[in-house]
Amino acid sequence: MAVSGLVINIGTRGSPLALAQAELTKAGLLAAHAELRPENVTIVPIKTTGDQVQDRTLSEIGGKGLFTKEIEEALIDGRIDLAVHSMKDMPTFLPAGLVIAAMLEREDPRDVLISPVADSIANLPQGAVVGTASLRRQAQLLALRPDLKVQPLRGNVGTRLDKLARGEAAATLLALAGLKRLGRADAATAILSTDDFLPAVAQGAIGLEIRANDPRVAALVAPLDHPLTTIAVTAERAMLAVLDGSCRTPIAAHAEVFGTQLRLRGLVALPDGTESHFAEDSGNATLEGAAALGRALGEKLKALAGPNFLA
Repeated sequence: MAVSGLVINIGTRGSPLALAQAELTKAGLLAAHAELRPENVTIVPIKTTGDQVQDRTLSEIGGKGLFTKEIEEALIDGRIDLAVHSMKDMPTFLPAGLVIAAMLEREDPRDVLISPVADSIANLPQGAVVGTASLRRQAQLLALRPDLKVQPLRGNVGTRLDKLARGEAAATLLALAGLKRLGRADAATAILSTDDFLPAVAQGAIGLEIRANDPRVAALVAPLDHPLTTIAVTAERAMLAVLDGSCRTPIAAHAEVFGTQLRLRGLVALPDGTESHFAEDSGNATLEGAAALGRALGEKLKALAGPNFLA
């Protein structure tokens, strides 16, 4: 398609990681469309409520949508043409008229431990303070080490690392994907295996959200879609939808494609780590198979947990 002269406005959060993800998207667009000029693609930083409120956890101030609301309003209003999101920040259901049109290839979904005092979770000092605002990380951490003390630690990656350096916590947990995209993977003390520590739903995946009735932008982003990432994330988000997950419920998931098969593992837990329920299953590695597998695993976890667990 001819795109010469088009202006493409990419909306994203203003954090260093979000801007890096927007730059990846811009580079992908320019590589996919030789007629598109760099000066025609503008990145528009948008401050979200989630970015502005840093002294409370997401569960206290309203959940994941606080990182997307203002950006999606700009998309609906036509101020931007597409929005770049960390898929793990996306609410289970999108606003009417918006769709995820493509996902970039997923980066490593694992979590990492960062600590100046220990080389593993097992070797953290007795009763050490670990900073994290994620209930999912808190639940899995306390299940492994109930003696640890968890305190909220929010902010962008650089802010969290600075707080750790000042001794505000003995350790923190971050996504390896974000560190890699910022060129800070060397900050990781230990990479946590998904066999021991399941990541957040869609962790490491970048989604491109557009207006559903915008075929022009849909055609532009189509070459950027990574089908295997879309299949895996579809399964994880379908599981999340069944569980009606929010930031108040620790939920973890990881889907992997092996040839024509898709394996999905899921976990729901209490925030204090005293109880958790795990399930896994396999299905066809297609979009339809992924959605069906996610729904089935969500129902299995819901049955295992019982009616009051996810209330």
